[in-house]
Amino acid sequence: MTTPAAPEAPRILVVDDLTAIHEDFRKILAPGHTPAALRAAADALFGSVSAPDPGIQFTLDCAQQGQEALELVTAAVAAGRPYSVAFVDMRMPPGWDGLETTKRLWAADRDLQVVICTAYTDHSWAEMVNQLGRSDRLIILKKPFESIEVLQLAHALARKWEITRRDRAHMAQLDRTVTDRTRELHVAEERFAQAFSAS
Repeated sequence: MTTPAAPEAPRILVVDDLTAIHEDFRKILAPGHTPAALRAAADALFGSVSAPDPGIQFTLDCAQQGQEALELVTAAVAAGRPYSVAFVDMRMPPGWDGLETTKRLWAADRDLQVVICTAYTDHSWAEMVNQLGRSDRLIILKKPFESIEVLQLAHALARKWEITRRDRAHMAQLDRTVTDRTRELHVAEERFAQAFSAS
């Protein structure tokens, strides 16, 4: 008897031009995958970042610019292993800002949940809505933020992403079933009409 494979950990993408921020996210969301020496150096440099229960893990990838993030998202979708959540910094000179990056990521993956992280008021909410449209896939997280905020957002949005995709697959299956049954009904009606005419 074979045991079912464990479900893959939710895939998270961090898009920020600072590698130190990547390591902070790694310590929060994937603490078991950060080398001990790197953790110690980051603690000494940036202070201790509290880590969650080590049993709660995400698969984490990082990009320093929006263009790099788009390549990762496109490749992940093509491989059938899409990201569920992206944490995107608003300011990433010299490349795309957080809004442009989000717009392009959504063009590549309509289900991706995005958290835009910003310490500034570069854009008003009205400007963001004007550029990205009203969406339940977008959350703004103000810096500085707490580790628990990142962890809660990652869990909630990854779960929302999973439910959205499962519901869409279920609806697609229902549509296929209705189409198949309708086709069978038409065939049965044609046979009945032919038999009736012959009699």
